Amino acid sequence: MKDKGFVIFGFPSNDFGNQEPGSSTEIRDFCTSKYKVTFPMFEKVVTKGGKEQSPIYANLFKQSKELPEWNFSKYLVDKSGKVLKHYKANVKPDDANLRKDIDAALK
Repeated sequence: MKDKGFVIFGFPSNDFGNQEPGSSTEIRDFCTSKYKVTFPMFEKVVTKGGKEQSPIYANLFKQSKELPEWNFSKYLVDKSGKVLKHYKANVKPDDANLRKDIDAALK
C-alpha cells in the first residue's frame, strides 16, 4: 500500500515481557534481517503511562484513550496526525477490517 501513500512506523518497546532488550540499532538490524522490515524503525520508546512515557505514546493515548497491552499494537493515524483507530496486538497486518480501515483513510 506504499504506492497509495501508506507508511508504517515501528516504535520498539521493551515494556512487554522484556522482548526488546537490545539497543535500537540491534532491534532494527534484527527486524530487517529476520523479517525483511523496510519501514522506518525509531528509537526504543516507553509506551506505558508515567513520567518516562515517550511523547509519541502520550499523544496516541491522549487521542485514543488506549495504550498497547502488548508489542505489535497498531494505531491508524491520518496525514494530519489524528488517531483514527487503535488495534490490539492480535490483529494481523492482513486483517480484512484493518485493510478496509486503511483504504478508507487513504481516500
